[in-house]
Amino acid sequence: MSPRELLLGSFQAALAAADPLKIVPPHLPKPPKGKTLVVGAGKAAASMALAVEQNWPAEVPLDGLVITRYQHGLLTNRITVIEAGHPVPDESGEKAAQEILRRVKNLTPNDLLLALVSGGGSALLSLPVEGISMAELKATTRELLKCGAPIQEMNTVRKHLSAIQGGKLAAASRAPVLALIISDVTGDDPTHIASGPCAPDPTTYQDALDILERYEVKAPKAVVEHLTRGAKGEIPETPSSGNRIFKRVENQVIATAQQSLQAAASFFIGHDIHPAILGDAVTGEAREVAKVYGALARQVKLRGQPWEPPVALISGGETTVTVRGEGRGGRCTEFLLALATDLNGAEGIHALACDTDGIDGSEDNAGAILTPDSLKRAGKKKLDAAKLLDNNDAYGFFSALGDLVVTGPTRTNVNDYRVILVL
Repeated sequence: MSPRELLLGSFQAALAAADPLKIVPPHLPKPPKGKTLVVGAGKAAASMALAVEQNWPAEVPLDGLVITRYQHGLLTNRITVIEAGHPVPDESGEKAAQEILRRVKNLTPNDLLLALVSGGGSALLSLPVEGISMAELKATTRELLKCGAPIQEMNTVRKHLSAIQGGKLAAASRAPVLALIISDVTGDDPTHIASGPCAPDPTTYQDALDILERYEVKAPKAVVEHLTRGAKGEIPETPSSGNRIFKRVENQVIATAQQSLQAAASFFIGHDIHPAILGDAVTGEAREVAKVYGALARQVKLRGQPWEPPVALISGGETTVTVRGEGRGGRCTEFLLALATDLNGAEGIHALACDTDGIDGSEDNAGAILTPDSLKRAGKKKLDAAKLLDNNDAYGFFSALGDLVVTGPTRTNVNDYRVILVL
C-alpha cells in the first residue's frame, strides 16, 4: 500500500471503531414496564437513534426526538430527527430542546429516559435560561469559539447559561435515566460531553465568570449579569454529584478516542508497521503540538529512537486554535500546516490529521494529508506556508494541493485522529 492508502486506511479503521450502528446495540437496556422516551443531541445523534430503532422490539413502545447537525440526519420511523445549528446554536435547536424538555417532564417512574449523547450536543441542545436570548447565547458562543479555550472551559460557561445542560435534563425526569455517550472530549468525563445534560456538574457560576475574564471574552451584558447573580447565590447552582436525582441516573461512555486509536494501531500492525500511541488526550495550541511531534518524527527518522522505522505515531484528543487571521481551516489542518513548516520537507515522513466527525472546524473537509513534497508543490503554486499559517488559512494551503480529506458527515465523533508515518 502507498503511504496515502495507509494513512486513509488507518483513519477508516478508527472511524469503524466508533460506528454507532455497531457500538450502541450491546448497551441497550431491557424495556421498562411503561414507555421508553429516546432523546439526544450531537453529531452522532441520528445514527445512534437509528441503531436503537433497529434493535428495539417492534411491539414495545418507543418514541423520541434527537437533534443533530444540519446535513447529518437519517431516515427514522419511531424517533424524530431534527437538524440544527453547529457550532453556533440556532432557533431550530432551541425549539427542539424545548420539546425534549417538555416530553421528559411528562415521564413517570415506570418509564425510561434513554439519552443519546455525543459531541456537538452543547450547541445543538441549546435552550437558554430565562433572561438570556438566543441572540445573546449565539454571541457568547462565537466569542468562546475564537478565544482558544479548551472545550471543558467553554462548556462550563454554556452549562450555566442553559436550562437543559449541566445535569438539568436528568433532573427534569421522574423516570430512570440511561445516557449512552460517545465521547469527544479528553478524559471522557460525561460532565464535559455535550455539556453533560445527564451528568453531575462540578463547576460553578464563579468558574464561568473566571473563564470569561481569563480569555477576555466579550459576552453580552445579560450573560455577565446572569452569571454574576449565580455567583452571588441568587440563582441555584447546576446539580452536583451529591444531588439525589443522580441515584436514578446512569451515564455509560460507549465509545472513546482511545478505542479508535487502538483500532488504527491494529490496522498498522497488520501492515507490518509499528504503532506508537502517543496519547488520546492531547491538548494545547495545534501549531505548538505540531512542533513537538515534528521533533519526535525527526528523531525516529534520523536516530531510530525511540523506535526504528517504519513507525506510525498515533494520537487523539483536541487541540485548539486561537484565531488571529482571516483564513479558513480547523485545528487538524492547522496542525498539519504547522507540522509541514517544522519538518521542512523531511524525506520519508507523511501525516494525516482528521476530525472523526468529518468536519474540521466549520469547513467541508475532515482534515488533510501531508507528504514530504507538500512544501515543494506549494512553492510551485506560489503558496507561502508560513504566511498562510499566520492567517489561519490551512484550508487554503491543502485545498490548493488537492490534499484535503473529504468524507462528508461520519455521524460519529470521538475527536481528532492524527498519525505521522515515518518510513
